[in-house]
Amino acid sequence: MADCNALPLVVLSEKFAQLPGIGMKTAQRLAYYVMTMDEKDVEDFAKAIVNAKKTVHSCSCCQNLTELDICPICADDSRDKSVICVVESPKDVTAFERTREYNGVYHVLHGLLSPMDGITPDSIRIRELLARINNGNVKEVIMATNPTVEGDATAMYIAALLKPLGITVSRLAFGLPVGGILEYADEVTLYKALENRNKM
Repeated sequence: MADCNALPLVVLSEKFAQLPGIGMKTAQRLAYYVMTMDEKDVEDFAKAIVNAKKTVHSCSCCQNLTELDICPICADDSRDKSVICVVESPKDVTAFERTREYNGVYHVLHGLLSPMDGITPDSIRIRELLARINNGNVKEVIMATNPTVEGDATAMYIAALLKPLGITVSRLAFGLPVGGILEYADEVTLYKALENRNKM
């Protein structure tokens, strides 16, 4: 039986389906929706994707995503630079900032240790974290990785590196559900987890 869809629509659907959390049915709906959009809106959408990819990069200090050399959080002199909250991804920074309760700075690892998947300490931004600590007056590092096997392994590995430096290393309290994802946690849960963090 012949495919009833035009090839460009099939290709567009397949591209949408490559995005995380998008199944083939949703991808097809998105592709059909694009066909109903004005040509200018489609061009603006495509330009926004290309522009974000070309201009957004890692902050030279915390590794969060920014279009500047130093992100606004690192550049903010009112933030407490002696406390670094270590997270897996830029989405987690956004989740913590929604609480409006944390006044320290961040460090984004861009992944978690997972030897089975070939993700080693050199694959994520641990080296950059150590450089920050060696260059500054850091007193505490909060390990805010997800409460998963990989998150715990990463937190323990980094804690072992930092303890000889005399840095206080704490872990988010387990007000977060085991296996949960930080970006989906509500503000109160994240605030309580920060408030009740434990030393490692």
